[in-house]
Amino acid sequence: MLLAIAAIVITGARLIDGGGGPPVEDSIVVIEGDRIVAAGSRASVNPPAGEVFDARGLTLLPGLIDAHYHRGNVKLPNTFLNNGVTSVRDPGAWNQSYEPVKQLGLPIPRLFLTGPHLDMAPAAYPRNSILVNDPEEARAVVHRFADEGATALKVYYRLPLATIRAVCEAAHQRNIPVTAHLEIVRADDAIEAGLDGIEHVTSVGTAIADPMEAESFRQAVTASNEARNEGRYQLWSKIDLESPRVSRLIDLMVRRGVFFSPNLAIFERRAGERGATEMHAKACENMRRFTGLASKAGVRVVVGSHSNVPFAETGWAYHREMELMHESGMTPMQVIVGATLDNARFFRAHARIGSIEPGKLADLILIEGDVLRDIRSIRRVRRVMLNGVWIR
Repeated sequence: MLLAIAAIVITGARLIDGGGGPPVEDSIVVIEGDRIVAAGSRASVNPPAGEVFDARGLTLLPGLIDAHYHRGNVKLPNTFLNNGVTSVRDPGAWNQSYEPVKQLGLPIPRLFLTGPHLDMAPAAYPRNSILVNDPEEARAVVHRFADEGATALKVYYRLPLATIRAVCEAAHQRNIPVTAHLEIVRADDAIEAGLDGIEHVTSVGTAIADPMEAESFRQAVTASNEARNEGRYQLWSKIDLESPRVSRLIDLMVRRGVFFSPNLAIFERRAGERGATEMHAKACENMRRFTGLASKAGVRVVVGSHSNVPFAETGWAYHREMELMHESGMTPMQVIVGATLDNARFFRAHARIGSIEPGKLADLILIEGDVLRDIRSIRRVRRVMLNGVWIR
């Protein structure tokens, strides 16, 4: 005999729904099973009988969504969930690599997997790559991973433009988005070829830098994967953000609806800290400024943590990324939308997750403080709900 599950009624929280609208004070949100069935002000919602959770003094948001997560140790997904990240996409790992995580039996975020990077030799990360030698091979790999349930595909930086175009064409036939880590191919060319997303702010460097500097960087990286490590900072330290190249690229990103996950935290360097120089600091400043310019122009800037970053303790890389996006000039509300509904759109999962509204899955977090006044309060996570169940 099946027993009816009582509703969960969350009362009194400041509600930020993820869509960018004004917060709702003294809200009521009703969850039945794994779904939200009502959400709004106390005056607009007539709650049923059920388990009441008094959330006065707390802020209620959709669960955070991570566009650029790497597995790390097997317990890290559980740590991210406890810190409010309810969905993650790993853009570059064999699906089988998550079996040890699942076998632990711990609660983990909802996984959106892509399969390994699509790359060419010499691959920067051979264990996380599959090599494709030409467009024909690339199309076959796309269909293979689509059959295995890939939710997106990621092209890596040694793929030539013709192969990127083939990947995009095949993936779009299967209604799967394509995102990219670029170093050699210019971002504007790759977007014209069909990219849906850009991973890393550094991926746009060769499209906006001085052409001679960009070509020198491309040649160095073509010769050696290691050249990109310092080369990216050298390139970005010299970029002129007033150049028409910058506005042309941003306009193209807006027109094509490209999602941009800058991953600022993984590149963060501060002069005088951890061996960083003024050159590194200038490069990072330009990366943040470009992110702010892109957001201001209407590019959909989303949050990707990269899992472990220099200036965050384990489990807090995502929150550091949100702080840096705010530092780049985005408002706290814009950062929250990038962390929730826009990331759900990037995942093509916005019919199910990303906002607090009837019919959506009940992925919710309660935080202490007003994140719209202080983005750092996103770290003060008090409760997490995944699929209508409180995570203990």
